[in-house]
Amino acid sequence: MTQFWWIIYPYLALATMIIGSVYRYAHNPMSWGSRSSELLEKRWLKWGSQLFHWGILLVIVGHVMGLLVPLSAYQAMGISAHLYHENADILGAIAGLMTWAGLAILLLRRFGNVRVRRNSSVSDIVALSLLFIVVTTGDYLTIIRNNVMGPYEYRASVGPWVRGLFVLHPNAALMTHVPVAFQVHIILAFLLFAISPFTRLVHIWSLPLAHLRRAPIQYRDREQYRSYLL
Repeated sequence: MTQFWWIIYPYLALATMIIGSVYRYAHNPMSWGSRSSELLEKRWLKWGSQLFHWGILLVIVGHVMGLLVPLSAYQAMGISAHLYHENADILGAIAGLMTWAGLAILLLRRFGNVRVRRNSSVSDIVALSLLFIVVTTGDYLTIIRNNVMGPYEYRASVGPWVRGLFVLHPNAALMTHVPVAFQVHIILAFLLFAISPFTRLVHIWSLPLAHLRRAPIQYRDREQYRSYLL
């Protein structure tokens, strides 16, 4: 099972994400997107979407710094383990709570607003619910576990294992003694990657760079336009 969870399963999830995304883009490009429900309800969406998207960007930056930057690099820069974890706890808690609050608002909106709920697909609910669970477990690790039981040095175990996945040489033994809460969080995160091509999460691969160079939309004043017609 160690070989399955920490070698086979991650690659299955990543392969599903990549192949599924390419297949969807090639065979059903019109479905590529998040299917905005702004016309159905705007007030809750405004707050939930802003909190979630800004929060998740900060969370991604934190994961890159914690998992992809080797421990030796921090040691070379003179950053002690205490200083790293202290700042990671504070900044990670802020980013995690922003993301969690945004998702909570979006979930309440999805289930509480009749119009939004009736126009929601099963994949919408599954993706949003799983994302909420993943973020909740991450917040638990950062805010509760690390402060109650003490910080866990994942840069010496999870970090090298993740980098090993990228170079096609993962060491499953590194994950053997990782606390169960961390293992559950990682397994759920890879499950989220695997289902992303089949849900609205596929739009994470679409950066709206074209919006920066497109011509502005022209609006006419309604009253002025009406008088012109008359």
